[in-house]
Amino acid sequence: MELNKEINILNASKEEVSDAESLKQLGFIEEAKKYVADLKEELGRTPKACVVTFGCQMNARDSEKLLAILKLVGYEETDSEEADFVLYNTCTVRDNADQRVYGRLGSCGSHKKKNPHMKIAICGCLMQEASAVEKIKKSYRFVDLIFGTHNIYKFAELLCTSLVSDRMIIDIWKETDKIVEDLPVFRKYPFKSGVNIMFGCNNFCTYCIVPYVRGRERSRNPKDIIRECEKLAADGVKEVMLLGQNVNSYGLDFKEGDSNRISFPELLEEVSKVKGIERVRFMTPHPKDFSDELLETIARNPKIARHIHLPLQSGNTEILRRMNRKYTKESYLELVDKIHKMLPDVSITTDIIVGFPGETESDVDDTIDVVKKAAFDNAFTFIYSKRTGTPAASFENQVPEEEVKKNFDKLLKVVQETARKQSEKMTGKIDKVLVESVNEQDNSLMTGRLSNNTLVHFPGDESLIGSFVDVSLDECKGFYFMGHTV
Repeated sequence: MELNKEINILNASKEEVSDAESLKQLGFIEEAKKYVADLKEELGRTPKACVVTFGCQMNARDSEKLLAILKLVGYEETDSEEADFVLYNTCTVRDNADQRVYGRLGSCGSHKKKNPHMKIAICGCLMQEASAVEKIKKSYRFVDLIFGTHNIYKFAELLCTSLVSDRMIIDIWKETDKIVEDLPVFRKYPFKSGVNIMFGCNNFCTYCIVPYVRGRERSRNPKDIIRECEKLAADGVKEVMLLGQNVNSYGLDFKEGDSNRISFPELLEEVSKVKGIERVRFMTPHPKDFSDELLETIARNPKIARHIHLPLQSGNTEILRRMNRKYTKESYLELVDKIHKMLPDVSITTDIIVGFPGETESDVDDTIDVVKKAAFDNAFTFIYSKRTGTPAASFENQVPEEEVKKNFDKLLKVVQETARKQSEKMTGKIDKVLVESVNEQDNSLMTGRLSNNTLVHFPGDESLIGSFVDVSLDECKGFYFMGHTV
């Protein structure tokens, strides 16, 4: 394939997306069905499609939409990357995610040599970086379709073009302020679902690429969110997770006087009223915007999960300032103390970065101090990943790798010990569990999740999946419990 044969719409200007856009895309789904039906006849079997997801819950939700379209047009889902259509939905928060994508892409190229009908697509946050697109154009010329985060709703249209083309198709938008509703979604679980309430981020933490690849904050109309939750409930969903890069900012982009303008706590309250929805989660709030109104809403509503993921990133105030986090060590601990007082049964988890430019061992000791005082139920610890295009990438005093590893191991030991002590406090209690699956190691056991997000394994059978059961928490195993139904 010659490079000059590409259909290249790279960095196209924003299109006006009308209310009829979803209908337009449904029309492309019908068109794509014909192409896939022809392929099925030619192959003598049903073509298979594989969607590989990297990154956060937002990406996972996007992948459910992409997979729904592939299934609707006639592909059969498979986990094998030797499929007839393979789609990589990428993340760009950390460098190791990038490298994993390129490694998988290289292997997929080998599969394509054996299957001339195979199509390979790549989308998501990494594709919003021009350097990544150029690398694929140069080194992975067998890729058929590249698109980004802002025009994911156009997948059916792009799929149609790709199925009848032997050229690399690139469709990347720099930004958008549009949200398209009512597109198909194929849920991984029949009993729980993510629900996007907003897209983008306005915080511009100096280490983070998200505002550059996901764009500015755009809130969905609350009526559309409630309508989606009602449809999910009617379809058997019992638990929803409201998703946004910073859910606390929901609705702030609505204009003054807009009748749709409500706060995130008000939205949480309305979602909780939906008949059939028995548990409501949310991800992710920002500490700087965490309001008393939100705490009061959670406290008075038993449907809202007793789990708050509250990213810390660092326990040193100067490092937090350089990260542009807009809170201090002291204000964070004050917030945690307030949460524990108002919600004594809550589980607080967090994210922590080790090795931010200029971080010293003393700074890491500050973070360890916060871990101990906040008594986190779990903490996801990450080594700082230098992201081209972010301010921190050009900061001086990048921390040597051996020092980062030493500090990381030191922090991780405290995190694990603190989490174990927190979990042990629940031993002997009886709590409600949403049963999610058969245990992966022992098929005589079922696996479920408490309101506070703790995993529990207990004897049972598949008929329990998707239902709430009371379970006695008999034995703490660190990050999970062994129990029995009551």
